[in-house]
Amino acid sequence: MKALKDKLAASAKVGEKGQIVIPKEMREMFGIRPGDTIILLADKKRGIAIPPQDTLHSFIDKVSALMEGGEDDG
Repeated sequence: MKALKDKLAASAKVGEKGQIVIPKEMREMFGIRPGDTIILLADKKRGIAIPPQDTLHSFIDKVSALMEGGEDDG
């Protein structure tokens, strides 16, 4: 695993069931614990991303506010 300040790079093998293991250092960096739910975003040109949980919560809050007719604060 290669580390540069707040960045990491690693490889992971895909198992027979399509599962991958997120490296320990990355799980620690983002506070990912067993039983947590994560979201995967995919774009055919840009690849797969696993955004941090706070990004997901912020996104959900903004969508909820828009659906309720509220203003988008950010």
